[in-house]
Parts: sequence; C-alpha cells; structure tokens
Amino acid sequence: MYTIYLVDDEANLNKMLVTYLEQEGYNVRSFADGTSAQEAIPDQPDLWVLDIMLPDLDGFQLLKQIKAVNANTPTIFISARDEDIDKIIGLEMGSDDYIAKPFLPRELVIRVKKLIDRVYGSKSNEHIEYGEYTIYPDKRLVKHGDEEIDLTSKEFDLLLLFLEHPGSALSREQILEGVWGNDYFGSDRVVDDLVRRVRKKLHRLELETLYGIGYRLVRP
Repeated sequence: MYTIYLVDDEANLNKMLVTYLEQEGYNVRSFADGTSAQEAIPDQPDLWVLDIMLPDLDGFQLLKQIKAVNANTPTIFISARDEDIDKIIGLEMGSDDYIAKPFLPRELVIRVKKLIDRVYGSKSNEHIEYGEYTIYPDKRLVKHGDEEIDLTSKEFDLLLLFLEHPGSALSREQILEGVWGNDYFGSDRVVDDLVRRVRKKLHRLELETLYGIGYRLVRP
C-alpha cells in the first residue's frame, strides 16, 4: 500500500480528496497547513500532493525541503493561481506533475495513479525474503504469509537498513545516519526504542543486541 501525504487548506476539498484516494487503496495522511506538513517531511511518504497557496508556508518552500530529504520523492502541485508561472516554477524545482484548480477529484486520482505507476510500477513486485517474511521495498510493505504488517516509515527504514547488511554489526551511530540522516541531533537512544518497536511487530526477525556496539541482523 502506497502512502500519500496531501496538503491543502480548503477543508472540504481536503476531505473529499482523502476519500477518493483512500477508495483507491492508498494510505492517506492530510494536512491543512504547511507547518504541520513540514514536521512530517522526515516520514518520507511515497508521494506528496501539495497546494501552493497555504496560510503559512507555501508549497514551493515545502517542495524544497522535501527534495532536500529525498530528491526522488514524487510530488504533484495544486494551484488556483496563474498556472503557467506556478507550473514552470514547480517543475523547475523538481515537481513531477501539476493540476490547476478547479478540478475533479477523479482527475487527481488518475494523475496520482499514473505517477505512482511510473515511479514505482516497474519495481513493484521486487521483494526480499527473510524467513517467513516477504518485504517489498518499493511498496514499503511487509507480509507474514497473507498478513500485512503495519510499520511506520522509520520502522521500515530500519528494517531495510538491516536487510542491506545481513550478518553485519551496525553501531548506533551507523543506524542513526542510515535512518535519520546526517542532520539528526539528539540521543542515540532513539535507536533502541526503534529496534524495540520493530522486534515487537516482527517477532521472527532475529535482531541481536551487541552490547556496547549496536545491533546485528542474523542471516535466516
């Protein structure tokens, strides 16, 4: 299931778009202002839908920050202003698509589907097997048999980091850099909390604690 973050301060439109996107099977989180959306940028959803005109930060500022975290994150701009100017600026900044207000919700759904298929579709079936788990990196999905296991963005990032280094000892510093990035400032104890949460959700994942060092994923 792909995760979409939608930012639009028009309450009725926001609610309607969420409904349409959820009906298509997407996991949607919505925001009514730029500040709250800005705080969620580290989550790295699969796609952002951004209104340019917001009461605090505008969509251009958000796009710049989103691309700074992950330049490959697909985005769609929404605007009711001069669409030629906004379209040029948005595309130059790295936006993948643009839709002008007013528009039918179904049109956005179609554009979202086409963009997700283009960005993720060719790899959507690639997966990693670990014991009884099947992990789909591009879908950011974990399955145990037919059951889908719900992981947060950071939990999934941690899982992928271990899967990329099976059998290797990873220090807390390496995990901080791999999951939170170089700009993280804070205690490395957040690593212990994240590992605890992943262990709780993935009981059969063999994560060893290396006291004084960090953690290691045992090869299945």
